[in-house]
Amino acid sequence: MAAPLFNAKLTVHTQSHDYPIAIVEQCDMATSIAPYINGQQVLIVTNDTVAPLYLQQLQEQLADSFTVAVCILPDGEQYKNQDSINQIYDALMAQHFNRDVTLVALGGGVIGDMTGFAAASFMRGVDFIQIPTTLLSQVDSSVGGKTGINHAQGKNMIGAFWQPKMVLADMSTLKTLPARELSAGLAEVIKYALIMDIEFLEWLETNLPAMMQLDLAVLGAAVKRCCEYKAAVVAQDEREAGMRALLNFGHTFGHVIETHEGYGSWLHGEAVAAGMVQAAQLSQMMGWLGEADVARIKRVLILANLPIDPPPINVDTALELMGHDKKVKGGQIRLILLKSIGQAVLTDDFDTQLLNDVLS
Repeated sequence: MAAPLFNAKLTVHTQSHDYPIAIVEQCDMATSIAPYINGQQVLIVTNDTVAPLYLQQLQEQLADSFTVAVCILPDGEQYKNQDSINQIYDALMAQHFNRDVTLVALGGGVIGDMTGFAAASFMRGVDFIQIPTTLLSQVDSSVGGKTGINHAQGKNMIGAFWQPKMVLADMSTLKTLPARELSAGLAEVIKYALIMDIEFLEWLETNLPAMMQLDLAVLGAAVKRCCEYKAAVVAQDEREAGMRALLNFGHTFGHVIETHEGYGSWLHGEAVAAGMVQAAQLSQMMGWLGEADVARIKRVLILANLPIDPPPINVDTALELMGHDKKVKGGQIRLILLKSIGQAVLTDDFDTQLLNDVLS
């Protein structure tokens, strides 16, 4: 007898509205999202990698009940910019779509972030639905309503908080994900363990090999757990006024890598992995983590086929890029560091020379 397919549902509670996250192993995408489409107009936004895999069936099935248009963007972080946003606006305007439209983001984090930002800004705000097709977007970027695009001087510097109507994470889409992209998603999974739950880290140390072999039930369990963590944080701090910033562990260092090396050269999860090691090293220098803790963090990242060393970047250049980070307050860089594995803190109380030592 075949094992039952993975199927879980969570609810994200926010000030603007509550919405469900469906985590399933196989599903009919159109049937799953149709109840959350309020008007008759739908624009599916996807990219030229994902479109050949899932677009035709979704488009044809939705067209039975809705007026459906499509916007296919080029694939890659380097296209997460205003030009791509304008292509989405152009597609909406060409169809004479109005405030009744629902945008559907079919793809990874880049597509989700851009579709959400277009939805937040088109006619001052329309509905959108997330169908994340990468592990990274399923566990992180599709949940919580942070949308936006990159600027040449800083990642995700232009955007809006705009919550989706629902999130549909189909684990079976991970079967078409390149191994490098899967590992990049695992970086965000590991992040949750490091900042929130040492027992989850122990679980990952056992289950990462199965996840990398695309055991969908194990992947589903990990996605559910990460979404539960994020939903709990977002419910308390929707607009990142406080504790939600902890979800950016490794990101301040990682965004330096992405911006310096050129968007798309390092995948987001790869940069975050190296950034988490740098944050852990600074935490060790401050006397919070032991040498064995840092070694353990490196081991689990290596197990997920992730980099643990950043590319060479001049310290002054790195500090200048850090100065554009959204957590900077009063001109002071603030970092998420680890008091211990499973306990993160946002702080500006660190020795600048120690930060320089880590960056060098």
